[in-house]
Amino acid sequence: MFLGRNLPIAGQGSLGEFVGFGSAIATLIAFLLGRLALRTRSAAGFADSVLPGLDAPGARIHWFDLTAIALAHAFIALLGWIGLADLLEQSFQGAVVFTIPGAVLAGVGMAVTAYAVFLSAAHLTPMLLSFVLALFLVVGALASMLSSSDPLWWQKNLSALGMTNDISALAFNLTLIIAGVIVTTIARYATAAVPTATRAELRGRTIVRVGMILLGIFLACVGIFPVDQFFLVHNTVATGMTIAFAVLVIGLRWFIPSMPKVFILLGYVYVGVIVMLAIFFATGYYNLTAVELVAAVLIFSWIIVFLRNTGAMHGPSASDAAATPIADVSRVTAPQA
Repeated sequence: MFLGRNLPIAGQGSLGEFVGFGSAIATLIAFLLGRLALRTRSAAGFADSVLPGLDAPGARIHWFDLTAIALAHAFIALLGWIGLADLLEQSFQGAVVFTIPGAVLAGVGMAVTAYAVFLSAAHLTPMLLSFVLALFLVVGALASMLSSSDPLWWQKNLSALGMTNDISALAFNLTLIIAGVIVTTIARYATAAVPTATRAELRGRTIVRVGMILLGIFLACVGIFPVDQFFLVHNTVATGMTIAFAVLVIGLRWFIPSMPKVFILLGYVYVGVIVMLAIFFATGYYNLTAVELVAAVLIFSWIIVFLRNTGAMHGPSASDAAATPIADVSRVTAPQA
């Protein structure tokens, strides 16, 4: 690919473009190998030598979950390397990369990416998944903003990024669709760790799970139905996402009574901030883009903190119980007649 020519750092036919697309392909392969390695070690009886991963009672990962997670990793690698190349291009204007150094840099970049993705796939946990979701949303949104053909998109609303005919709209809508699938995956694992002792607690946990799954479905639908082509449907699902979040936050103290009071209070503060921003928009102080950006940050940060709190509520795992020394068990005295 590089033989007989010098390479620009960024742009068409550049080193950054090659590393970006090559890393995306390497990411998909490494993610598949990582999941296969995890399954092979578990089947061979080495489950105690790897992290618990996404194994949780009441939650099961499906092929479409893994597909969305793999695509999110590939998207992060692609846009991350291209963005870094653009930054370096601005830092070293007019510089080129020679053939052999370019080949070495490309190989190292793809190898490092594949290694990191392999570890992520083999040790994938709900918390790591939430980090991937946050990074994926940031990278996808920034890529869409920087590549938009309309430099004044922000004067309209955030959904304006998805209604152009360039690569910006594709990046924005694809980011929302994949992120929506990942949110539904997180919803199942976030609620699977919640202990339930009564029928009411089980019903409350189910309501929270359904509400979070609805958040993911609505988010994906925002990307599936661009605002310029499906105005009514787009606004309906966007509004439904906000309503579902408000219902979850306000009713959480009844749905999951064991949830920490501080986290419940934090949710009330988040909803209050969103309402205040809506008032600012109605009075013309803020535009809609600012309201949507802040609301999105609050909603996804709440989901991540919710996942952390429910994970802390989960008791010792079966593997921990199995690891109890036999000597400790032998000390238990038998009940007297």
